[in-house]
Amino acid sequence: MSRKMEFIDLKAQYAELKETINARIQCVLDHGQYIMGPEVCELEGKLAAYTGAKHCITVASGTEALLISLMALGVKPGDEVITTPFTFVATAEVIVLLGAVPVFVDVEADTCNMDANLIEAAITPRTRAIMPVSLYGQVADMDEINAIAARHGNIPVIEDAAQSFGASYKDKKSCNLSTIGCTSFFPSKTLGCYGDGGAIFTNDDALALAMREIRVHGQEKRYHHTRIGVGGRMDTLQCAIVLAKLERFDWEVDQRIRIGKRYIDLFAGKIQAVVQRPDRTSVYGQYTVMVEGRESLQQKLKEAGIPTAVHYPIPLHLQPAYAGINRYTDGFPVAEALSKRVMSLPMGPYLPESDIDQVVDTIINNQ
Repeated sequence: MSRKMEFIDLKAQYAELKETINARIQCVLDHGQYIMGPEVCELEGKLAAYTGAKHCITVASGTEALLISLMALGVKPGDEVITTPFTFVATAEVIVLLGAVPVFVDVEADTCNMDANLIEAAITPRTRAIMPVSLYGQVADMDEINAIAARHGNIPVIEDAAQSFGASYKDKKSCNLSTIGCTSFFPSKTLGCYGDGGAIFTNDDALALAMREIRVHGQEKRYHHTRIGVGGRMDTLQCAIVLAKLERFDWEVDQRIRIGKRYIDLFAGKIQAVVQRPDRTSVYGQYTVMVEGRESLQQKLKEAGIPTAVHYPIPLHLQPAYAGINRYTDGFPVAEALSKRVMSLPMGPYLPESDIDQVVDTIINNQ
């Protein structure tokens, strides 16, 4: 029986890390502190050191990280948060849950990230935050975004880095590039657990305190609630799993970059792919190309045993739940065009070169 090609091979990763992961899990089972056990603090310290941020607050998911961040900033009904329509729904979902309004700006055609040149025109007196998304594993133009925010009264900037943990921008790490950085440890992310999990990063002491309290129901001390909060803790077992994976993470990032470069080299001059800017790296949360006749091509790839995915087929401003909430009526043409063409390919640190070659050959031969 031939080996099945995986979109991301978590089984191969577990086989390599089985002893370490099992030992970490067993340690939690032995001490029995399943909520806020010692691994939570240990992981927060190691993640803060990795990114260079002063504070790391682990939370229940990447979505919860965004929600808690907005809550800590005091975002309230009627406020506006500038973000991109070309992202996973959680980015806008958390804004709407607080009664605020997501104000979309279009994206760059080559990176698929928020177009910083369009942000200034979207700022109003109600703008409370700017939330760029580091899509597909590559950070947006954070220096320019931060500069725009500074010119307009130091608007807080939240990097939605669910897909880019481990990537770098100039001399700094993703998640330590703005007021707040948020990431996800969903199993398929670059650093994933075996359930849901996430983390928030900041260098602001007051925000860190607020976010730590919000994640435990706004609790300053046991049964003393000074803020409105949520049940947003990351459980100890998931922290233990991430700690085990963190030991091999640098190697995995190097492999992702190597595999991404191989895709780039093989597709060069033949297939359009997301462009990586020279001042930053990508960890290829997805390796994404732009193709014509996507549905037909996906079917041919499926017949050849090659899995694919589309991130994302419908921009947020065209989703039924979000239609009509944005003040712009002429749409977002770049995001809309990309949504019809993007296709993500198998990617991960354990992807064999033979699989890469098969993917590339099949696509080129069918375009």
